[in-house]
Amino acid sequence: MEQYESVLKLLLEAVQMNLSSTEKKQGVPEIPVGISNRHVHLSQADVNALFGEGYELSPMKDLSQPGQYACKETVTICGPKGAIEKVRVLGPVRSKTQVEVLLGDSFKLGVVAPTRLSGDLQGTPGITLIGTKGSVQITEGLVAAQRHIHMSCEDAKALEVQDGEIVSIEVDGLRGGIYHNVAIRANDTSVLEFHVDTEEANALGVHSLSKIKIKK
Repeated sequence: MEQYESVLKLLLEAVQMNLSSTEKKQGVPEIPVGISNRHVHLSQADVNALFGEGYELSPMKDLSQPGQYACKETVTICGPKGAIEKVRVLGPVRSKTQVEVLLGDSFKLGVVAPTRLSGDLQGTPGITLIGTKGSVQITEGLVAAQRHIHMSCEDAKALEVQDGEIVSIEVDGLRGGIYHNVAIRANDTSVLEFHVDTEEANALGVHSLSKIKIKK
């Protein structure tokens, strides 16, 4: 009898552990995917220089992150070897201008964009921007975006990660695979979303319905 009760106790503990694991898994949020093309963030001083003194950017479409939007305005970016026209401006204005391009754009522009997180501009190369009313030559700010995941602090807790952590993620699909060096960007104003540019997305067949799983 005692042996039977011991076996029954072990079985019950196993069932409870499995239920707990299932509940925990169900509580983990699914990570949406956001794919971005080359774009520009402008300071107000550069907005004035490119589009006219006192000019205000014209919101066209809200983006997934709160307060962020695509603008009607576009600019031309010019490097030593070539130019790329109609590069979308994103708002709102920032303290410093930042130009985010694809790594492949470096061949056309003639300048290599280092892979950086947004805002990490020290030591990056400059580029020339042309608007409807003028041009500016920034001394730094040209980058290729490092892949990252935006999230709230609550999402970070559920996913068992923290702001600034570097993780790997697994992407499903026929061309799926593992992305290493994915930065976690967690704060109280962000919405959960994995950000990757079109170049990297195409390489692994990533699209808006792709399933993303964090792998430590």
